[in-house]
Amino acid sequence: MRRAEHSTGRVVARCGADCHLGRVQRSAIKAVLGPTNTGKTHLAIERMVAHSSGCMGFPLRLLAREVYDRVRAIKGDDAVALITGEERIEPKNARYMCCTAEAMPRDGAGAAFVALDEAQIGADRERGHIFTDRLLNTRGREETMLLGAATLEPLVRQLIPEAEISDRPRFSTLTHIGPRKLSRLPPRSAIVAFSTDQVYAVAEMLRRFRGGAAVVMGALSPETRNKQVALFQSSEVDYIVATDAIGMGLNLDVNHVAFAGLTKFDGVRMRRLLPAEMAQIAGRAGRHQRDGTFGTLSGMSKHGAAPEFTEEEVYAIEEHRFVPLTHLFWRDPEPRFDSLAALIADLETPPDDPVLRLAPEAIDLATLKRLADEPAAAAVRGPGMVRRFWEACSLPDFRQRGPDVHARFVARLWQDLGRGYIGADYVAARISELDNMSGDIDTLQGRIAAIRSWAYICQRPDWVLARDEMAARARAVEAKLSDALHARLTERFVNRRTAILMKSLGQDAGILPIKIGEDGAVTIEGEALGQVEGLRFSVDPAARHEDRRMLLAAAEKGLPKLLGERAEALAASDMAELELARGAIRWRGQVLAQLEQREGTVYPLIKPAREITALPEAAQAKLVAALESWLAGKLAPLEALEKMHHAASNPDAGSQARALLLNLIAGHGYVTREQAGLEHLPKEMRPFLRKIGVTFGALDIFAPALLKPAPRQLLHALGRDRRPLQEAMLPVLGEIRKLPSGYRHAGTQAIRIDLAEKILRAAHETRAKAQAKDRRRKFVLDYALPVSIGLEEGNIARLLGNAGFRVQRAQPQAEGQFGPPRPDRWEWRPSRRKQERTKPARPSEGNAFAALADLVR
Repeated sequence: MRRAEHSTGRVVARCGADCHLGRVQRSAIKAVLGPTNTGKTHLAIERMVAHSSGCMGFPLRLLAREVYDRVRAIKGDDAVALITGEERIEPKNARYMCCTAEAMPRDGAGAAFVALDEAQIGADRERGHIFTDRLLNTRGREETMLLGAATLEPLVRQLIPEAEISDRPRFSTLTHIGPRKLSRLPPRSAIVAFSTDQVYAVAEMLRRFRGGAAVVMGALSPETRNKQVALFQSSEVDYIVATDAIGMGLNLDVNHVAFAGLTKFDGVRMRRLLPAEMAQIAGRAGRHQRDGTFGTLSGMSKHGAAPEFTEEEVYAIEEHRFVPLTHLFWRDPEPRFDSLAALIADLETPPDDPVLRLAPEAIDLATLKRLADEPAAAAVRGPGMVRRFWEACSLPDFRQRGPDVHARFVARLWQDLGRGYIGADYVAARISELDNMSGDIDTLQGRIAAIRSWAYICQRPDWVLARDEMAARARAVEAKLSDALHARLTERFVNRRTAILMKSLGQDAGILPIKIGEDGAVTIEGEALGQVEGLRFSVDPAARHEDRRMLLAAAEKGLPKLLGERAEALAASDMAELELARGAIRWRGQVLAQLEQREGTVYPLIKPAREITALPEAAQAKLVAALESWLAGKLAPLEALEKMHHAASNPDAGSQARALLLNLIAGHGYVTREQAGLEHLPKEMRPFLRKIGVTFGALDIFAPALLKPAPRQLLHALGRDRRPLQEAMLPVLGEIRKLPSGYRHAGTQAIRIDLAEKILRAAHETRAKAQAKDRRRKFVLDYALPVSIGLEEGNIARLLGNAGFRVQRAQPQAEGQFGPPRPDRWEWRPSRRKQERTKPARPSEGNAFAALADLVR
């Protein structure tokens, strides 16, 4: 009977039921039809677990996995099986099966309950014949449930008149809100595009302006899609960009669906989406009783106007009113395997039923016809081998490379299958070649597609030796590749930092989750914003140029409170990390305050840096007060210079003393006698100056207290004395290019001014003692003191010579004489020029001292 009625699709469809007449009479067939978000799948799960056994078929592997997890949570791991083309989890005592439609047993595995989800896919050109066959022939012993869109109702009434049809209303409403720019999309939006390039373009723009988006495409592996969906569901990103694959049963927490386009390539031509297809996608908006919205995405098209729904389409989507389906695609589900020709003829035989149409040539049939023309196909004889050959041709084209490329792959596969099994070593080598996590998104997608092919091959019960081991290896590599692809997608299309900031910038600054680490790193929920050095914030140098403004805005909003706490902690500490350098107070290398010199005092004016003025007022006041106190203590070694400032403003000092003091202040503690203007200073004023620490030396007038290391370093740090600094203020320096502050030349060496005065004073004392003893002008000078200080003998004479001392070298001993050498003899003969300078002289016109001399006269 089966073969005689083969050409009549309607009879074939009914034959399956007639062959099990007793079962059909006892089995209830229910068709639950309606739009998305009506709870159809949830109802089917409840019905299945109420039966002793069940089998459900789904359009996608990830949907089968989702329901598998839900049923397993109810019935336990050992009671539920998952069967897909690439994965089989079959516990020994499993009573419930979750399958893809292609992997679903045609007889329902004898289960009490059978359900087919998204049954309207029977109208799909590529896979429709599979769903049509399951709709017509797969039945449960006790109950069969067909789930699908309301457009399927007329066909169900014609093909299965005994079915009980029920409509389920949508839990929430869908509302059209028109076009929206990308920058104006509400959070929790899904953007639907119809090409990979458009998906990437939208996701890239969302990354730049809204922090990123999850990406869902049919070319991704189910594991990668699940991870990307989890990225969106966890609210790590507020947007998801997807192809129309999003419309097929993905349960997402979406409030709005935006269409980036309204046309797609359906495998034959570019066409506008049907209203029912639009509704299937738009129906992802809203969840349970929360309403959703849909519209188009504007501002993305470079040519022409943005896509827009017509009034009729909007009405159809909002009211769920669509043109019913007029046909389903069909292909003989039980062709003859007598020969390849008979097999091809049966697969190409059209049905007679007017509501069934012959399915377009799918990839499996195209592969079969190509390989049937190959010379190797001549060896394919007998039903067993023809069936096996057809099974090889039915390998899905996961790589989407087209019939020719796919046919070559199947041909190579058949070389081994025709002889029996594929060797485990060969399969392991192919899997190992794909175990490579490097490469970009497209490269990883290609490897995942290839490993899915091998995962499918390894699941076949009679194709691969060591099937379980090879299948486990393939799944492991697919999981690793999926993780790597998810990481690449996230790296490219998700800027987690921007996403966090977009959510946080509208919040109160006090609750922004900004933290400053011990190393000064500024983070928000683990993402780097920048670095704080001292109290100064600098943006993360790795941030893109377009992100810098947002990072600065977040820092300016959230950091003042934290920096205020840091400033108060600094003010309460011993401030040991502070330093004076280049005219500023610095902390950890950053300027806290500039020091502005003031007239009449050594203590500068503190001008806080911008970072301090941006602190809260209380913290700012505490820190400035602490800086003033710290600076006052730091400048204690400059007390002698401060005394000079006070004395210079003292009216009792007299103009001549004030003039000398101003010279000393300008020289930062010392001045040569030639520059001091001593000829104008009355001798009675010298005790006044000595009282405040001024020493009148043979060559210099100076304050000894200011020639120590600490005051000289302070003057240099304050920016007062810009001459070269000798940090340790050693007594004598070797050869130098530029004279350091506080030193004078002594031949090829430099000697500190106060120590030079010590040597010269000792020389004068020796001279005075010699004259008091025998009134002789010449005397012998002991070199012990200058040598102990570090002066070389030749440079001792140069230094003493500057002060008017002259040496008479001793005659060497005659040949043959013995004993100590005769000592050099010294005398003090101040030059005529120096003597003339001791007499008052009229200063030149225009000099400050000239005016002072006129006043004195």
